[in-house]
Amino acid sequence: MTGDPAADSRFLAYVLRHNPSAIGVTLDGAGWVAVDVLLAAMARHGRPLSREALGAVVAGGDKRRFETSGGRIRAMQGHSVPVDLGLEPLAPPAVLFHGTVPRFLAGIRAHGLRSGRRTHVHLSADDQTAAAVGARRGTPVVLRVDAAGMYRAGQLFYRAVNGVWLTAEVPPQWIVLPPELST
Repeated sequence: MTGDPAADSRFLAYVLRHNPSAIGVTLDGAGWVAVDVLLAAMARHGRPLSREALGAVVAGGDKRRFETSGGRIRAMQGHSVPVDLGLEPLAPPAVLFHGTVPRFLAGIRAHGLRSGRRTHVHLSADDQTAAAVGARRGTPVVLRVDAAGMYRAGQLFYRAVNGVWLTAEVPPQWIVLPPELST
């Protein structure tokens, strides 16, 4: 592929989360595809990737987007295509965090956090990770989410293998804006 692990990771995320048909593969119901099938399809579509480079992408970086098992690979979360990751509902920490940017705050105040094209809203267990996520789109704003209150009210939470917390939505009443933005 590019020889750039970050670019390779982004392309794999696109294929394994959003558009497997872009290279002619099909994910099973849990989001898995055989590594050999994936690598052959990538080569056929002009995006060759060695098994070693794939291993580096899977192991590399702090994002940990992918997991492998039994000769198969899948994205850990972030899908816009329907998959069942097999995650069991889990009680979340009292507070979770979401990184965003100022231009989205009006919509968040009005409607909360919605999954959009993805199957879940992604939340972080710490504010540093949320800030890093928000910084990908500009100056980050870190929102606090009253996860314990949501859970007591019946909202389901899941934790992906890489530690990302997932939930269907976060209604606005469970979001705490930073003090400088809460007026």
